[in-house]
Amino acid sequence: MRPTFARDIFWAAGAVVAAFIAYSLLGTFGPAALAALNVFSLVVVFFAANRGEIFGAALGSVAGLVQDSFSLGVFGVAGLTKTLLGFWTGYVARRVDIAPPARNAPFLLLISSLELALWVLLNAVTRGDAPNLHGGLLALQPVSTALLGSALLYLQRRFEARSL
Repeated sequence: MRPTFARDIFWAAGAVVAAFIAYSLLGTFGPAALAALNVFSLVVVFFAANRGEIFGAALGSVAGLVQDSFSLGVFGVAGLTKTLLGFWTGYVARRVDIAPPARNAPFLLLISSLELALWVLLNAVTRGDAPNLHGGLLALQPVSTALLGSALLYLQRRFEARSL
């Protein structure tokens, strides 16, 4: 049975709070951990793939602004990129079957790479200098998002199949 819209909002809000806590805890390991894994992107791609582009865009906006609250940069850059990440993930997921891991992992890698490239570009334009790439560790962010996002989507589908 498909969850109701109110239940989805409840779970999405809980996921953003969990991402906030995880992001805070990752920060204790240093900036390298934050550069290699973006938990807010995981939340956005997971819900956007399941609920569609409008839900993904709205959640991306909220998650991105929460992520922006951690940064010292221009407020709204992550909000904009996460909004686009959520919209395009949901849009493609509604039109193309990305359920098999052989499809969703490459798709999530591509879409999160585009989100990171847009984030780097917007930061360069708004701040006037190149953002800190943490010695190349920032390039791991789309890979970790794709692998973990694909694993989460796979586990969710397995769980739903067992409960039927």
